[in-house]
Amino acid sequence: MEYQYIGKPVIRQDAYGKVTGETRYMSDLKIPGMLWGRFLRSPHAHALIKRIDTSKAKQVDGVHAVVTHEDVPGLNAYGGVVQDQPVFCRDKVRLVGDFVAGVAAETKEIADKALELIEVEYELLPGVFDPEEAAKDHAPRVHEKGNIHLRTAVEKGDVEKAFNNAHIIVERVYHTPRQMHAYLETESGVAFFDDQGNLNMLCGSQYSHRDQIQLARILNMPEEKIKVTSNPMGGAFGGKDDLTIQGQLAILALKSKRPVKVVYSREESVLIGQKKHPMKIYMKTAAARDGTLLANEVKIYSDTGAYATLGGPVLNVALENCCSAYRMPNIKIEGLCVYTNNMISAPMRGFGANQSNFAMETQIDIIAHELGLDPMEIRLKNGLRQGDEGALGHTLTTAMGTIQTLEAAKNSELWRERGKYKANPTKPWKKRGIGLATGVKGVGYGRGLPDYGACDMSILENGNIRVAVGCPELGQGNTVAYSQMAAEALGFPIERIEVVTGHSHATPDSRTSTASRSIYAGGGAILIAAEKLKDELSKFAAHIIKDSDNESQNLSVEEMVKLALEHKKEISVHGHFDVPLADKGIPGAFGLPHLVYSATTHLALVEVDTCTGQVEVIKAVCALDAGRVINIQGLEGQSEGGTVMGMGYALLEDIELHEGKTDILNFNKYLIPTALDVPEIETIPVEVNEATGPFGAKGVAEGVCIPISPAITNAIYDAIGVRIETLPATLERVQDALKITSK
Repeated sequence: MEYQYIGKPVIRQDAYGKVTGETRYMSDLKIPGMLWGRFLRSPHAHALIKRIDTSKAKQVDGVHAVVTHEDVPGLNAYGGVVQDQPVFCRDKVRLVGDFVAGVAAETKEIADKALELIEVEYELLPGVFDPEEAAKDHAPRVHEKGNIHLRTAVEKGDVEKAFNNAHIIVERVYHTPRQMHAYLETESGVAFFDDQGNLNMLCGSQYSHRDQIQLARILNMPEEKIKVTSNPMGGAFGGKDDLTIQGQLAILALKSKRPVKVVYSREESVLIGQKKHPMKIYMKTAAARDGTLLANEVKIYSDTGAYATLGGPVLNVALENCCSAYRMPNIKIEGLCVYTNNMISAPMRGFGANQSNFAMETQIDIIAHELGLDPMEIRLKNGLRQGDEGALGHTLTTAMGTIQTLEAAKNSELWRERGKYKANPTKPWKKRGIGLATGVKGVGYGRGLPDYGACDMSILENGNIRVAVGCPELGQGNTVAYSQMAAEALGFPIERIEVVTGHSHATPDSRTSTASRSIYAGGGAILIAAEKLKDELSKFAAHIIKDSDNESQNLSVEEMVKLALEHKKEISVHGHFDVPLADKGIPGAFGLPHLVYSATTHLALVEVDTCTGQVEVIKAVCALDAGRVINIQGLEGQSEGGTVMGMGYALLEDIELHEGKTDILNFNKYLIPTALDVPEIETIPVEVNEATGPFGAKGVAEGVCIPISPAITNAIYDAIGVRIETLPATLERVQDALKITSK
């Protein structure tokens, strides 16, 4: 079907302001009378607080508020799933950087001076920094209830019998790193109370309505008196899914009775900002002689750090993806989300799938090599198709693009001509290899968690149509996609569609911009609202015209809108879309399984310097199934951005800790790919229409950063015969592996 707007390269409505610098982000805001907020943090990973004395700080000229836990009027705790993180610590600190006190002053310099005068007496406690050790009974307790936040176990079939009958068994241990979101705009915001006593919170966030709920608990205020504006923001990638500075900022504004602004330095963001969960993964995989996968036994230790955030759901998604995109008749999988005294871990693009996909895609590559099978053909042989039973036992009733993306990669020029590409390294001591990996990623929250989209659609006085959806614009481009879907569904000019997102007081609760769900869930609600608006307009037009020829039925939406305006008719509608669920849940495993999945296959061409161990990605191919493409530029942007983010995960990025502390506090030591590192990236859209999605669309943002990492490490093996089982594949790790293989 040919569409007017769907699938077209429509220019983003926010493009001009962002390119010219006119867009005002939260870190740019200035309000008359504004103070600066700064925070005193724990220097210790684990300690009791014996005394806090703020008296000297309060005497500093220019200081308007000094706050501690005593100034929190409501619940001194927050968290997206469990409220276990204190706004300000009362009796104990659990990580380096924990919030102890806050100051609001005329300048940042005055605030810093006051912080130096706050006296805190600590009693040091033994810490625990390894999640596997923390899970043991004798380990020091981070929280009184114990260190295991969540344990999830799933069994299917007869794993022991499958291993006994297998031709090959591959058993390895994998380690994945603590990756930083590295958004351009650090955690920032402004808060103030208006004349009616309403809190106005302007702070980058991926879910303004949940922020509103949490702030209401903290402040002991009605939710309706809290207004949260969550965008524009300079990036999130999951790191702003839970509260970042909102609770502490609100207390400073409450105590000072002035607007207060907080902007983290990059050092603060690295220290206390949330990171991707490091995981230790034990994996044992069995296959038949022909490459048919038979069984997978997996145990995962996930380091959630000092507080849970969304560590439980992240663990469950890791378990869901521990068999990658393959049929697996027998499984025994267990995961533990464990508290430690390390940095706080949180959702990051991929939401746990990156970690387990890396392990499984390495396993299947090893199996293919040891059986003498083509790595593409073994994946095609085992790849999931619509109607198959998923690894967790549920039926895959929706569109599955695994095979289609593999076929697209197989037919790409890079794969067809791989011998030619590998034969021409730039130097005699360099070697080239091509790696392959595939993966799927669930769209939405999965079974057992409320998931829905909502849209308010109304006619404005200027004749435009306003589309309000709660899912914030994080920079990913959902605003332009919403305008395209609304314009297409209404048959209305796209330049007259005004989209609003991410305001708790101006948009309906449509849940988060996470889980690759904002196009799917928000778009579903837009289509429902569009049908309601057309119906209301048709009824009104028929009432006004009242002729026997039914002329009102031939009017366009644009003409009916004009008619409504002429008669001063106000029309507003609400669309609500409930995300459908899988047919079978997993007892005790909330969020598992998903019903709708996107699929991605990556190829990577790398060149390895055998003298230094440095790995360069020369070219990448991303074949992705996001269902019907809504905005082709947005799709390509997601593909390219996700590929580069996955490159960083594979080769560069990690914050190494020693007893909870690090000296990696800026981009001089924490290296991310730059423009000079970006390879040629070919994006191949594979449109396997999803019947439950708007215009056949589903999510894409997370899937594109998942299989690129194992594609790169598999390419390293193809080049030099070295398996990387610990990410990132730094030049030191590659050098060490080369030394071992040369002995």
